[in-house]
Amino acid sequence: MRSLSISGRLILDMHSLNNEGSEGNHLQSRMVHIVNEQGELEVVNAVSGDMLKHIQTEHLHNIYLEKEVELCEGCSKLDANRINIDDGFFKKLGKEKDIAKITSELLQYCAMDDTQGVLITKGNRSTPRKSVVEFGWLIGLPNKNHTESYFHVKFDNNREDGSGSNDGSNTGQNIFYRPANSGEYALVLNVELDRIGFNDVTKEYVINDEERKLRLKSILESIIFTFIKPSGASRNTQNPHILGFEGIVSISNTSIPAPTVSPLKSNYLEEIEHVTEELNRLKSESIITFPFKSQSEFTKVMIDLIEKI
Repeated sequence: MRSLSISGRLILDMHSLNNEGSEGNHLQSRMVHIVNEQGELEVVNAVSGDMLKHIQTEHLHNIYLEKEVELCEGCSKLDANRINIDDGFFKKLGKEKDIAKITSELLQYCAMDDTQGVLITKGNRSTPRKSVVEFGWLIGLPNKNHTESYFHVKFDNNREDGSGSNDGSNTGQNIFYRPANSGEYALVLNVELDRIGFNDVTKEYVINDEERKLRLKSILESIIFTFIKPSGASRNTQNPHILGFEGIVSISNTSIPAPTVSPLKSNYLEEIEHVTEELNRLKSESIITFPFKSQSEFTKVMIDLIEKI
């Protein structure tokens, strides 16, 4: 497999995975403006690609630790600065500033920075590593998503005698409003599997085949787990109900990219199949698609692919 893409629709009920912030005592849900397939503007609820990438990265981190994969100091602790806080790596680099050599060292040193991407800035360097995993926004389908705001109160036993705190310590009785979102959401995801362990500057692989397979399998596993347990904001009391997941997985065995079509389009499944047929005219069987109609079918498709690696 050179690349893998997923286009699908995910039904989530009563979630609050991604919020804009708060205004007074109102927590505000993230809303976006989109253009629907009729060319009209719509306002819908959405979950950012950054949030989805964060969810997938957390799952990948656990998988890497379980498999005892080599990680830098930052990634082993899920520090946002990643390899930039690893003194051992920079001691090994010395005064090296050549981007190709730094990239090779990075790919061998840390699996997480290889697959999830990083920008090395320490020591007046600017060495980028683009992630192999690319998430689009999870966008609510127009007329198929809804956001409500619910009243909550934190009870204070001392509210009647006036002894509740007013010093900003949040120990008194408080009233607040929290959003909950329900709807059907469009998902697009692409994974550049052939770039795992690949130095984009020298155009060569710098890790062995066994390590590449280990990282590749781990990436695919983390994607499965992302749609089994989507972590995010307010999950302690608003763990999302996942009602359904349907779509299509496309894989490419050549330089032709695995295609995606936005599920905001009503006939996206047929479009992907037609695009696949046309692309396979360039090179026979370069693209293979696997439709699925449920979480269990999606999981089976992904595990079948993992077992073939």
